[in-house]
Amino acid sequence: MTRAQPAGPGALLVIGDVVTDVVAVHPEPLVPATDTAARIRTLPGGAGANAACWAARTGAAEVRLLARVGTESARWHERALLDAGVLPRLVVDRQEPTGTVVALVGKDAERTFLTDSGAALRLCPADWSPSLLDGVAHLHLSGYLFFADSSRELALVALRAARARGVPVSVDPASAGFLAGLGPQRFLDAVEGACVLLPNEDEARLLAGLPEPGGVAGAAARLSRRIPLVVVTRGAAGALVAERGRITAEVTAEPVEAVDSTGAGDAFTGGFLAARLAGADPAGAARAGCRAAALAVTRLGGRP
Repeated sequence: MTRAQPAGPGALLVIGDVVTDVVAVHPEPLVPATDTAARIRTLPGGAGANAACWAARTGAAEVRLLARVGTESARWHERALLDAGVLPRLVVDRQEPTGTVVALVGKDAERTFLTDSGAALRLCPADWSPSLLDGVAHLHLSGYLFFADSSRELALVALRAARARGVPVSVDPASAGFLAGLGPQRFLDAVEGACVLLPNEDEARLLAGLPEPGGVAGAAARLSRRIPLVVVTRGAAGALVAERGRITAEVTAEPVEAVDSTGAGDAFTGGFLAARLAGADPAGAARAGCRAAALAVTRLGGRP
């Protein structure tokens, strides 16, 4: 594995996924059984890695990342993270390749994912070291960790260790589809003790048990009775901030011409966490997250 350098005071530690993104932008609808013209790029990605890179890009003084990758692309991913200002600790998996996500991006910049988790969710408690928390001011867990047994066990070990040291923990639920498969209650039980939850609208409604299409504010408020600070990302509508059972801020998004929404939520997370580490209140951090997300959708892929 590659090892990060010792963290200084106020570091952000992200535990999550590193994947290879294959982004296909197709201006016209997909046509079954024949060709559809597209612009296709292979890029470094992963929700956890993206968030770490955006945190570094938006001002976090030191960002560390723990993740698992395959042998075939370990050096490429390590170099990309270092170039983005992130100190990676990448566990090299000898059995599975790096996870791969195919992102199909339509004319409206919305995306559909095909996901092969590969090595990403094979993180396990043996990959954890208590020294990773030395000098760390905040721990962020990618929600993808909770969708496989071994990585969920690792996430729980890290969460308990952070709580024992008084290090605050945030979680991004990551995927409404995977949440539905795992079960909302099981997920909420697993993240017990986290102090920040960063869902999108679909994830918030699912976790709160509120029906479509309304109820986002109610979902945020309900979830914040269980996790003290809940920030719901709403795409072009901005973000809602809920604290201890009530909505405390509604933040507008910055208007931009979107090219690819891949990684917009990860950019929000990175910008939000960097601002919080710098002392911003929740509303101010949400505004910083919206600025990062606005920048993210103007380019292909999920990294700055």
